[in-house]
Amino acid sequence: MASSTAGSTGWLRGRVKAVTSGDCLVIMALTSSKPGPPPEKTITLSSLMAPKLARRGGIDEPFAWESREYLRKLCIGKEVTFKVDYTVSSIGRDFGSVFLGDKNVAMLVVSQGWAKVREQPNQPKQGQQKIEASPFIAELLQLEEQAKTQGLGRWSKVPGAAEESIRNLPPSAIGDPSKLDAMSLLNANKGKPMEAIVEQVRDGSTVRVYLLPEFQFVQVFVAGIQAPSVGRRSIPTETVPEAETTSDKTNEDVSAEPRAPLTSAQRIAASTVSTTETVADPFALEAKYFTEIRVLNRDVRIVLEGVDKFSNLIGSVYYPDGDSAKDLALELVEHGYAKYVEWSANMMEEEPKKRLKTAELQAKKSKLKIWTNYVPPATNSKPIHNQNFTGKVVEVVSGDCVIVADDSIPYGSPLAERRVNLSSIRCPKMGNPRKEEKPAAYAREAKEFLRTRLIGRQVNVQMEYSRKVSPADGATVANGPTDSRIMDFGSVFLATPSKAEGDDAATPASSASQQSGVNVAELVVARGFGSVIRHRDFEERSSYYDALLSAEARATAGKKGMHSSKEPPAMHITDLTTASAKKARDFLPFLHRSRRIPAVVEYVLSGHRFKLLVPKETCSIAFSFSGVRCPGRDEPYSNEAIALMRRRIMQRDVEIEVETVDRTGTFMGSLWESRTNMAIALVEAGLAKYTSFAGSDRIPDAHLLEQAEKNAKNKKLKIWENYVEGEEVPNGKPTDTKQKEVLKVVVTEVLEGGKFYVQTVGDQKISSIQQQLASLNLQEAPLIGAFNPKKGDVVLAQFSADNSWNRAMIVNGPRGPVESAKDNFEVFYIDYGNQEFVPYSQLRPLDSSVSATPGLAQLCSLAYLKVPTLTQDHGEEAAEFLSEYTLSKEFSAMIEDRDLTGGKIKGQGTGPVLLVTLVAANEEISINAAMLQEGLARLEKKKKFDTKDRKAALDNLEKFQEEAHTNRRGNWQYGHYDSEEEEIGPPVKKGVGKQ
Repeated sequence: MASSTAGSTGWLRGRVKAVTSGDCLVIMALTSSKPGPPPEKTITLSSLMAPKLARRGGIDEPFAWESREYLRKLCIGKEVTFKVDYTVSSIGRDFGSVFLGDKNVAMLVVSQGWAKVREQPNQPKQGQQKIEASPFIAELLQLEEQAKTQGLGRWSKVPGAAEESIRNLPPSAIGDPSKLDAMSLLNANKGKPMEAIVEQVRDGSTVRVYLLPEFQFVQVFVAGIQAPSVGRRSIPTETVPEAETTSDKTNEDVSAEPRAPLTSAQRIAASTVSTTETVADPFALEAKYFTEIRVLNRDVRIVLEGVDKFSNLIGSVYYPDGDSAKDLALELVEHGYAKYVEWSANMMEEEPKKRLKTAELQAKKSKLKIWTNYVPPATNSKPIHNQNFTGKVVEVVSGDCVIVADDSIPYGSPLAERRVNLSSIRCPKMGNPRKEEKPAAYAREAKEFLRTRLIGRQVNVQMEYSRKVSPADGATVANGPTDSRIMDFGSVFLATPSKAEGDDAATPASSASQQSGVNVAELVVARGFGSVIRHRDFEERSSYYDALLSAEARATAGKKGMHSSKEPPAMHITDLTTASAKKARDFLPFLHRSRRIPAVVEYVLSGHRFKLLVPKETCSIAFSFSGVRCPGRDEPYSNEAIALMRRRIMQRDVEIEVETVDRTGTFMGSLWESRTNMAIALVEAGLAKYTSFAGSDRIPDAHLLEQAEKNAKNKKLKIWENYVEGEEVPNGKPTDTKQKEVLKVVVTEVLEGGKFYVQTVGDQKISSIQQQLASLNLQEAPLIGAFNPKKGDVVLAQFSADNSWNRAMIVNGPRGPVESAKDNFEVFYIDYGNQEFVPYSQLRPLDSSVSATPGLAQLCSLAYLKVPTLTQDHGEEAAEFLSEYTLSKEFSAMIEDRDLTGGKIKGQGTGPVLLVTLVAANEEISINAAMLQEGLARLEKKKKFDTKDRKAALDNLEKFQEEAHTNRRGNWQYGHYDSEEEEIGPPVKKGVGKQ
């Protein structure tokens, strides 16, 4: 029953859901006690016969369409009262009286001439069933006579009116949809609102409509969404022509017996019925009902968006709601009755797409209808709350990453500089010169775009979310490895936009936040230097995501930057910082051509040493202040000197004057930023010393440097805090007067340049590791693919010299997966220091309990000596001498100093390098002295601030060097030490550039 209340009189209340003809209505209950759509009933008006609409291959009866339209517009969606007067069981139809308010609908239809009253015989013939009639038959007959007299409706007396009322239907409306050219229809009407009437709802997101005024009968899939499938019920083939509904299960509580003949449109729908029964998806019937009560038999506007590969029409459906129109797709998604689908949404405009996607996300969060059991996918991003700050941009790392000095943190603090990745955008990667990775197209342009607009500018930062990423490739991972790192993302706003932004600045309509300033990410994307990340559901994103998408759409439409069809600009930079010192010296004349050269500070290596880009010469150089030195690494005020230079000149446009180049390939000279000599600023702050030397009078502003140092001393600033007039305070910490540490060691590997690896004698870790390795049950060679060692992994490798198995770190391997047991891997034996190539068949995986112990090999270097490398004169003889006298032998190693920069020999970091004096038992002189005695090394030069211990050691070793010099041994064979490391430059500046 389609009723909410039923009295003893049999009158029921309901709402008109559909009007199938001029005398037939589908009425649904106002409420229902059962879950799902309410029950419904089809009522044919008692004693009336309206003209019939066209059947398959036929035509309308005169005035059939007008009759149906009158009843549809009169009743659709309205509340009515009805009563079943009688039922004709042979055709399974209920006939009844329907009242709209206090008006009898049948009387209204007859009075307008849109139906005739069924004739009633006085006496039924013998054997015939008595024909039932409407209780209002007398009034109906009277109204019919009045309509005939007045020539209303089907009783029109206008000549030709009956013929004109017959619709000229296209083939699609009378059962032949195959002749419909969907593509031509789309091309003629794409994007244009088309008037239509919905004749049937197949499911929540599929409707069949008449397109007016041509009456093309088409099926339209609602663009951008998909509702649950309503399934199919098994229907015998012979009943299909007489079935009123389609293959989709109806929402009715009445018998499924055959009903009245269908219209041509209904026949087309019924022709798709499958005999295979399938179950409806959850919420499918509710979604269908949701669509039916809004659009079925309603006037709608269809906007065709596209055609799929099966020639199905894809379109947006808008239905009236008071004085406005609503988007059916958006309503379905907002209420949880449909999901967003990308393939058909791509046919739509950007704004409707964004609305659908946002609505789906909200429905998922609220777990509405089809999302009731939705479980959000694991995400690697977490929101950041209450971490907004203001600061000054000190570095642009790439087009989507900047470093900002937080105003609220004290100047010089390591925590002052915060790395901020721009939320929800991705720019081309800058590459890695050390790995020979070149910058991607437009990567330099994106970085330069930000540099010229942000460096030194005050910004507002709104931190939004953090994400865990893998350091190997930067790809985001939900549950990353233990060495994954956290990246913080936020939106950066220029507090005071300058004219430089020009037309890049966001328009008021798309501005992210007028109060915060101009959104930097939006500027980058609008210029075509970055793309907007398509986040997964529930993944954190920029608070201004819509503005970013709009900016990307503008850049794409304007073919800007990376969206352009043009070849990206090519820029070839010669990096002299990684080239040989000889190549740097060869470049010196080019930098001498002009007195002052424009440059850009790419990186601050220390307080007085920088990496500069010289655009005019398309090269990058290492540059150092002449005569000015800051505290070394890990010495007091070293970090403050670096912080000062980062804030003052990092990535700024500067001018330089090059004087010479030192033996390491570092160019020496002076540097100005905004006409300020930065060496003077450094000395004035008490963070550097000025050292005069031969030729220092050639340094511009030399007298100002002397005066700046004098002022800093008087004020006892920073490194001069303990300064006493007449005394010199060396850089760094006070000399440690404790007794030097002595280790018993065995030399395990000899490298070039006086470097070698040792193991500590008696170290319990050595015996423990050896026992663990001996207990391992080594299996056959691993199956290819089952064990895939990668760079940095600690594995077990078989040493080629004695076939022993030892712990080794993978240094390099084949590109891609292992394909053969003969694939070679370069390994570094972490307990001995040697390195070799090993085939895959001689590698085994190693348990983490064994691999976790740090390597036992310690990198050392002979203290106080400069030993030639293999590529220099007598370098091979030096290495052979050291190997012959030290390899596998036991020594006492006195630790003179530690090089905390780390020993990276052949790519292997081994921590601090120990600078030692090696003395064998029963030997009168050290290996250090023996190397000097043979002329295979030379002493380091004495420095002004050397400690007493160092001075004493150098004085003690000097006699051995003098002996080699006198006897012309090794490098002294020509009377002077042969070396290519001497500084090159004008004679008057010979002392410049000593590091």
